[in-house]
Amino acid sequence: MRQLFLSDVHLGAQPRHLNDLLTSQLLRIIDYCEINRIKIHILGDLMDYWMEYPDYTPNLGKKVLDRFNQFHKTVDPGFFITGNHDNWTYGYFSEIGFKVEPEYAVLNLDNREVLMLHGDGLKDPKMDLPRPLFHQLLRDPRFIALYQTLFDGETGNHLMKTFSEFTRNSTDLEIEKLSKWAQNLLNQQSFDYILAGHDHVARMETYSDGIYINTGAFYADGTAAMYNNERIDLVIWNDENNQFEPYRSSINNQAKE
Repeated sequence: MRQLFLSDVHLGAQPRHLNDLLTSQLLRIIDYCEINRIKIHILGDLMDYWMEYPDYTPNLGKKVLDRFNQFHKTVDPGFFITGNHDNWTYGYFSEIGFKVEPEYAVLNLDNREVLMLHGDGLKDPKMDLPRPLFHQLLRDPRFIALYQTLFDGETGNHLMKTFSEFTRNSTDLEIEKLSKWAQNLLNQQSFDYILAGHDHVARMETYSDGIYINTGAFYADGTAAMYNNERIDLVIWNDENNQFEPYRSSINNQAKE
């Protein structure tokens, strides 16, 4: 089965007209994947922000999430790897069919091991990708409990979204950090592919021990990764032609030692 890997959609982060356009594109992509029997995996930051409470579910991306719920009844559910903008989950993504993972997941595709993660960091010290302290704080159960005591769901989500907008342009995501980490992990472990997002720069880097693919920021560039039953490649959504097409960049397919 073909499989699509999508990251950094950031629904809710854009002005309303752009968010409506992004929503329409996602709905067409889900339709396309349903018609062509393509499984969809989300590698984090589908939303911006998404903070579930025990008694509150954000009213964000409802059309897209309702469509995923229908999609998962006809096509095998994929993984939802939580990102640094949508990691407060209390079961809603699972209810609509996703297999939710807060850290990473491993797929076996025709005897190839594929590691999927968001890219903001991992808890397991053996993975050697520590999260920034602020991201650790946001996932700390004690902080979550305090935050949810101080702010109701609507207020809490609004405050975090405002903070995200304030810091977005000043954040240096250091793309070389993820690339170097992927190269080292491919050398140390048995993965054939590593797929991530987070730093918003689409690229495919071929090393001697495997391939690292960053899906890039879909909201900005329409990029994703596609497994076509032979290999995984970067693709870009052509909304006019309603299909995915091969993506090329100056750092695609560079062989590195």
